[in-house]
Amino acid sequence: MKNFRLIFLLSIICSSCFAIEREKTFYNAADSKIRYIGRIDFSNPLKPKMWASGAYISIRFKGTFCELNINDELIYGIVHNYLEVKVDDQPAYRIQLKNKENKIELAKNLPAGEHTIVICKNTEFENGYVEIIGFSCEKLLSPPAEQKRKIEFIGDSITCGFGSDESEIKCGDKNAQWYDQHNAYLAYGPLTARTLNAQYHISAVSGIGLIHSCCDKKILMPQVFDKINMSKNEMTWDFNRYQPDVVTVCLGQNDGVQDSAQFCNAYVQFAQTLRSYYPKAKLIFLSSPMANKPLKKALVKYIQAVEREMIKKGDRNVGTYVFTKQSMKGCGSHPSLAEQKEIGNELTSYLKKAMKW
Repeated sequence: MKNFRLIFLLSIICSSCFAIEREKTFYNAADSKIRYIGRIDFSNPLKPKMWASGAYISIRFKGTFCELNINDELIYGIVHNYLEVKVDDQPAYRIQLKNKENKIELAKNLPAGEHTIVICKNTEFENGYVEIIGFSCEKLLSPPAEQKRKIEFIGDSITCGFGSDESEIKCGDKNAQWYDQHNAYLAYGPLTARTLNAQYHISAVSGIGLIHSCCDKKILMPQVFDKINMSKNEMTWDFNRYQPDVVTVCLGQNDGVQDSAQFCNAYVQFAQTLRSYYPKAKLIFLSSPMANKPLKKALVKYIQAVEREMIKKGDRNVGTYVFTKQSMKGCGSHPSLAEQKEIGNELTSYLKKAMKW
């Protein structure tokens, strides 16, 4: 009788194990229920690649858990990308990939029912790509409703969220890498977009300029803007895939004070290029939140001159915004997380009025 009870108990346990296993279904990266936002390379739909800061994925699923299979390029063999993960209304959390191939438990022990997850690439183009393989959960559902508003944020390290997040690794840590404080998810652009209930793209590379890039960088923004991998100037992007309602341009910090005619002419040409890609978008030219007084004075003069010239040429769907303060409390004198939030709040207030949102 005891043996019978033991066998019966084991059968129940095994049945439960099999039931749990049956509940776990793998959905590959090409599944139509996975929503991708950003400049993403879909040349292999089973392994889409994401280079850009802030490129993100949103899914909705049924069940109590969710896992992600993701590959890391491991550029130079040592650079590990960071991700931000947001589960339902819980606080977002930050993780670093540890291997070339990774299986990440995004959520577990959730209440039974429907849930949403957003996965955002926190690091930038120069950290290499992440490659999505697929998700495992009980049941993948149709994606969350897509926001109708769309914004694109063009810029440099400020827009990438460079040097802002010291929550885990401080700037001065002897083992810190240059990208350890990157947090695109909490940079001013995504913060602004989420407040305004908008989709977003970040098109930004640390160190890049309009006519002069810093740090021996060989690329300029007008040269690489039409690429999926902007840092390497590779793979042409199809602008029909994303048509924003508003485009903000935050360039000039790396250019420094330049010959005003040369800088403004290049800026106007770039603005006209943007107009050719985005015929209906509002173009907003921003000052640099990092700029010191001499550079800020010059940039304000430049962007206001560009706005006037665009209007003179018949394009009135343009504007400028000048940030009220210098933000440089993060690593390398970049904006900190608190300052990124302040920048985002300023831009949000401006866009609400400019776009009547």
